[in-house]
Amino acid sequence: MITISEAAISDIKQIQNIVNITWPITYGEILSKEQLDYMLGLFYSDEALTEQYNGKVQLFYMIYEEETNIGFIGIEHNYNKEAITKIHKIYLLPETQGKGIGKKVIDEIGKLASENNSAALLLNVNRFNSALGFYKKIGFEVIDEVNIEIGNGYLMEDYVMEKKL
Repeated sequence: MITISEAAISDIKQIQNIVNITWPITYGEILSKEQLDYMLGLFYSDEALTEQYNGKVQLFYMIYEEETNIGFIGIEHNYNKEAITKIHKIYLLPETQGKGIGKKVIDEIGKLASENNSAALLLNVNRFNSALGFYKKIGFEVIDEVNIEIGNGYLMEDYVMEKKL
């Protein structure tokens, strides 16, 4: 059984563990090792995660299969003051992928979004990420293409995707 529960500040190390496993697999052939390391430090350092958690702009949830932590999400309701829930982060351990868990997690995010009066889910996905096909399969549509400068001369080359609720 898959459960999602609100994360505590003490879950930061577990979030970092998941990222350190998933990111090299997800982005290893897309980004240089230097960019990967830079982005991990920028988004997932103790300081960055603590600031994101304490700021409560992004709400973090841990994903469990039975008692085992298998992933996490970071979402923001009322994104840009609109009836949208933005999925900033969604990562599942590689061994759990392809088992329908991702769809269940998106469905749970949809429920949280509806409870917070959102009419749609929004996310960014790297244009070369294999997850793009998964998102399309479960009802997300590409609505924009963006290049986001993140410093050190690096870009995030993303599609913006939306799923109506």
